[in-house]
Amino acid sequence: MYLIVGLGNPGQQYTGTRHNVGFMMVDYLAEKNNLTFTHSKWKALVTKAIVWEEPIVLMKPQTFMNLSGTAVAQAAQFYKMQPANIIVIHDDLDMEFARIKIVSGGGDGGHKGIRSIIEHLGTKTFPRIKIGLSRPSSPVLPEKYVLGKFDPAEKEMIEKKMPFVLEGIRIFLQEGIAAAMTMINQKK
Repeated sequence: MYLIVGLGNPGQQYTGTRHNVGFMMVDYLAEKNNLTFTHSKWKALVTKAIVWEEPIVLMKPQTFMNLSGTAVAQAAQFYKMQPANIIVIHDDLDMEFARIKIVSGGGDGGHKGIRSIIEHLGTKTFPRIKIGLSRPSSPVLPEKYVLGKFDPAEKEMIEKKMPFVLEGIRIFLQEGIAAAMTMINQKK
């Protein structure tokens, strides 16, 4: 079984913000498979299904970004999942806008949601799908930028990448992390 986690902040005021791109990707995967999220005991919205012949749990933590690790660790413990079977989808300010990259482990890169997951799982070795946002130009603060909504052109660029992200997840589930990294990371 795999846990696919999209990071974001709960609440209508955060819908469509750059920081919620992980939620957007998990919502897209759920929509493509006619799945509906329900509240869980882990302070997260979840749905379970068989997708691409693999059992998955999709999760959107509702604890706010900085506390995402609580929900992820509780679900991982409940399902007895190894970190290698937990895929976290999140934004990355240090990557070109709309660039997609799959990594296996690494530091938090200043991302507080990833930092929380590392702290709660007790390891850095879980796969991640990073979605580039690019750093804002001065004087816009990064915190304000990520909580701002996508403009129409940005939203269109992100939406065009959604099928590509799904293909990366499919390859990860069926062929493993190395094959997914090869396919996703070489494309701009």
